[in-house]
This record gives sequence, C-alpha cells and structure tokens, in this order.
Amino acid sequence: MRDTHAPARDTPSGTAAGTAARVRAAAPGTGTAVGPPQATEPLRAARLEAALGDPFDPANPHGHLALLRADEARETPEATEELLAEAGMAAEFVPRDLGGRLAGLEELARVLRPLFRRDLALGYGFGITSLFAASSVWTAGDEGQQRSLADVLLGGGRATIVHREVAHANAILRNEMGAERRPGGGWLVDGRKDVVINAHRADAFVMYARTSREDGPRSHSVLVLGPGEPPAGEVRRLGRVEMPGMRGAHFSGLELAGVALPDDALVGTVGDGVSLALRSFQTSHCLIPGTVLAGVDSVLRSAVRAATENRPDGRPSRRWQKVLAGVFADVLACDAMAVTGMRAMSLMPEESYLLGAAVKYTMPDLLREDLEELATVLGGRGYDRGPRYGGYQKLVRDLPVAGLGHAGTAVCQAVIVPQLPALARSAWFRTPEPPAELFRPGAPLPPFDHRRLAHSGTDDLLTATLVGVAGRLEGRTGQGPIEAALADLAGAFVAELRVLRARCAALSGAFDPQACALADRYALVLSAAAVLGVWEGQAGAGDPFLGNPAWAVLALSRIGRRLGVTVADLPDGVVEEVLGEALHRCRQRRSLDLYGTQLAG
Repeated sequence: MRDTHAPARDTPSGTAAGTAARVRAAAPGTGTAVGPPQATEPLRAARLEAALGDPFDPANPHGHLALLRADEARETPEATEELLAEAGMAAEFVPRDLGGRLAGLEELARVLRPLFRRDLALGYGFGITSLFAASSVWTAGDEGQQRSLADVLLGGGRATIVHREVAHANAILRNEMGAERRPGGGWLVDGRKDVVINAHRADAFVMYARTSREDGPRSHSVLVLGPGEPPAGEVRRLGRVEMPGMRGAHFSGLELAGVALPDDALVGTVGDGVSLALRSFQTSHCLIPGTVLAGVDSVLRSAVRAATENRPDGRPSRRWQKVLAGVFADVLACDAMAVTGMRAMSLMPEESYLLGAAVKYTMPDLLREDLEELATVLGGRGYDRGPRYGGYQKLVRDLPVAGLGHAGTAVCQAVIVPQLPALARSAWFRTPEPPAELFRPGAPLPPFDHRRLAHSGTDDLLTATLVGVAGRLEGRTGQGPIEAALADLAGAFVAELRVLRARCAALSGAFDPQACALADRYALVLSAAAVLGVWEGQAGAGDPFLGNPAWAVLALSRIGRRLGVTVADLPDGVVEEVLGEALHRCRQRRSLDLYGTQLAG
C-alpha cells in the first residue's frame, strides 16, 4: 500500500501531501453555495474543492494541465491520488454505521463533483468503482462480510467489480467468471475477464459469477474474493488494456484458475446475482450521471469563456447566446433528474428502481447532444490540448467508457420496457404525488440504507408530479407570459403522457422497436417532470433563479422538441434571463448545476 503520510514539500502550489493539508485546514466557509439556502455545500466538498486548487494554474499538480498530461501519457495522476488518500476519500464509500461517511447519494455526488469536474478517470480510478463493487455487499451482505469489506476500504484498499456478461456487451461486460460448489464445501471459481478497472491493485473483487448452466433470473451469484492469496488456485492479474477514453485509469485483465473460496464468500443466497444487480446498481444509475454532469459543467464554462473572450461587453455574440443558454438549461434539467433520483433512494427507496433506470437512460444522450452544441461554440479551441480548453476532447473520449455508452442504455432499456404496460394500466394518472422534499436539492434527508432498495414497485413518482404541477399551473390566474408558457408546456407533457398510456397499455412487454421508442419518450417525459418538480420546489422560497420559470420554460421547450411535441416560440426575455445567470455564475466562479457552488477556478 502506498505511504500516504510522506512529508510535505514546500512549493508555491503545494504537492500531494502539502495540498492535502489544505483539505483539513480549509475554512468552513470555503466553497459555500451562493444558491438556495438549503443547498449549502457539504463542508467536505468545499474543502476538497479548495485543496484541489485552481484548475487553470499551470503549476498546480492537481490542475487541468497536470491531469491532461497524465491522460496523454496514460498514467495515473499519482499526486492527486495521494491527496485524495490523505483526505480519506475512501470513507465516502462506506456507510456510516460501518465507520464511513456515506449517508446519502446526493451528498456523495456533491463531494465527488470536484473530482469529476476535473477528470472522469480520476473520479473512477481512485474509488467510485469501490462503491459500485461494495454496493451488493452493503445491500445483502451479512455483518461479517460488510465489516470485512469496510475494513479494506477504510484501510486505504480498493475493491473492484467483476461484471457478468450481458447482451450488447462492451469490452467491460464481455466474458464472465463461473463458480461451482466444491464437494467438501465452498466454491471453485474459474474464468477470465479481459477488462476490469483497477484489477492490478484491487484488494477485493466482488464477482457476479455464473452458478447455473441455465439462463434466467437465478443464473448468477455474488461472491467476494478478499485480500490475500486464496487457499487454492491462482489469481492472475493480466496485462493492461488500453481504452479509448479514461486513459489515466488502469484497466487490465483478470483470470481465476481453480480459485477456492469458502462458503462465506457468497453474498445473499445462491442465484441472487441478477436480483442483487438490479437492486444495488440503482446507486450507479443515478450517481454516474450525477457526477459526470460536473465534467459537462466545466466544458460549458469553457465555452462561455471562448464566446466572451475579447468581447468588450463581456457577452457572447447573438449567434451563441441561444446555444449557451440552452445547454445551461439542459444541464439544470439533467441535474434535476439525477438529484431527484438520488434523493428518492433515501426518501422512498422501495419506489426508486424505475426512476434510477430512467436517469441513466436519458441523461447520456442529452449530455452528448450538449457537447456537440458546445463544439460549435468552441470551434478550433475544441482541439486545444492545453489547460483552458483541453478538457473538451478528453470528456468526449471519456463519456462512453464511463458507462454512458450503448451497453449502459441497453441495461436500462431492460428495466424500463417490461414495466411500461403495467405502468400504463395501473400507475399513470393514479399514483399519489411524492413528498415535496423529493424536489428540494440539498434539503435534509433520512439516512440512505442500501438494504431497502428494491427492484419492483407499482408507483410512478414523477408522472404523478407532472400531472400535479400541470394542474396547479393551469389553475393560476394573472400569469405573466413566461409562466403562461410554462403552464402550456406542462399541459403538453401531460397530453403526451395520455398518448403514452394508450400506446403502452397495448404493448406485450416484448423488446421491439416500438417498445424501445416508447421507452425513449417516457424517459423524456420523466425528465420534464423533474424540471417542473424542482422549479415548483424553489418557487417563492428557494433560489430566486431556480424559482423563476424562465429556465424551466427553456429546458422544457428543448425536451419537447426532442419529443416532437408542438412547442411555441419562447416568450421574450427567457433566453436573456437564463444566459444572464450563466454569465453571472461564470464571472463569480460558480458551478452551473442546481447548487451554484463556489469553485476554485
């Protein structure tokens, strides 16, 4: 294990150990959000942002220049990993009742955003993968299994996940491990995975291993290979695999040959693997988009800089104003959906299954489209490899590897499509509205408990919100033009939901082009509902900008156009209002997400 207590060296920008001291010493007010009162930045996130320092400082060992150079060299950014180890970041992935700091996914995402704002590979490679591996143990492991894995992570070790093979598999999801019962007890594991993140340095492997020759929901089980050598067999860590993105993370092969594991390596019961994946992967469905969004935030701020450089009034030319305002509205809409999904897992985990899949299903396409729009603003700067604009090309490479490619979409389709007929017949226009706290980013939450996650549920939280907010908007009198436009848009999405109800009720549940197209439309309707929920949650009592209907009108109009819904021209002042907020935040060095967090640079 790396020595994380090396003495600091005195340099102007600080080194890993020296900068790490700033994590502990940062003033409590550093990084406090200038947004809604309830969205005050978690102190740990503010300290980490301060410790990572100004990303545009070329002398900063944790800045964009250092991280881009590490990416080009396909090297792990060692100095920054040491900083994170000093900060005890591994404790963020361990539940509080096991000695860690994990109390809720929304708070965790906010703590991780300073990393993902700078480098997706860093966020993955240092430790979020440990959480995805550990989630099945936090969900269904016994006390001994949970304590053992918590000790690994809290002691500075890493866990990694060994996926089962699925249809539409990418390199990470191809091939799998197989396990058989040994006559004298325990398990014998064989198999090979060609691409496993951190396989070369993981201390524990959580494996979704095939334990039945028959396909079906009971075909796989979860086994944990802990630290140290197994009593029999061989664990072979194979050569590194070069990936097209996240080049600073380390992917390599893993082969198990006759590896013997004891009976207590089994998490849950035999055949629980698919069920556990459906339950525990909900965390990644919301957490990945909710952290990756921070990288798009960085690119959007770069595009604002490019569009305002050498402009005497500090405003972009008219040709870029609608693009920048529109992408800002999309980022807020995506954040509304991701944050709502993460909050649902604390507030009503038994009903969050479908929402989590919809978040992961919808956001990748929206974010990719946004990056394409920003490319037009960046122009030639988009090919720059320096610290100011080099993050754009890196993010475009990294997103598919981060689980936001075709394989991730197919997994989420497999969750959504079979549910559509039952939702249409029994849930839509019948489910009661969820609590208002679901749509108040940063508001207090009950502790998150992995064990309460389910992979079923008969309610549809967000469609109930859509119908409720639309009804309240329709009933208002004396509306101004922007709020009237919001009411019309909400009504249009309710009308779309009625069409979906009729079409989905007739589905058989089979995977065919029609069902997948309806799943696309349904997920976009949920994103619109999240926007309306967050807007209403802020109106009159929260962030004045988020409570203003302008951003919601712009976000919903863009979602509506993606759906092919008839959308009226934007009222006067909408683009100007949203663009003005984006420019204001960029001047103040504040993030462009729901929280408006103070940034180091």
